Amino acid sequence: SFSGVVADTNEVQQEPWAEIAEGTGLNLTCLHPKIVADSTHWYRQFPHQPPQLVVTAVRGTKPVLEPAGQLWVSAERRWSRLCLSGPRRGDAAVYYCALGD
Repeated sequence: SFSGVVADTNEVQQEPWAEIAEGTGLNLTCLHPKIVADSTHWYRQFPHQPPQLVVTAVRGTKPVLEPAGQLWVSAERRWSRLCLSGPRRGDAAVYYCALGD
C-alpha cells in the first residue's frame, strides 16, 4: 500500500495520515484559512533525505509530473489540494505544503 504522513500546525492544517491501495488516486489537502498564500509549494521527503519540491502554483490547476497528478489552489488562495493520480509504493513519503512569496 501507499502511505504518507503530513505535518500539522496551528496556522496550516493537513491530514495527519493517508494510506491507500497502490495505484489508487489520493487527494492531500492543505488548509490555511487565516493566511492568503502568495504561492503554494508542495514538497515530499523520503527517509534520510532532504525535502524535494513537487510543485509550486499561485492559483488554479497545475499538472504535476512526479508523482503524476495535479495541484489545485483555490481562487482565494486559502487552501490547496495535491491530487496524485496513481501513486506507487515508491511515492510513500512525508508530504508538506508550504506557503511562500
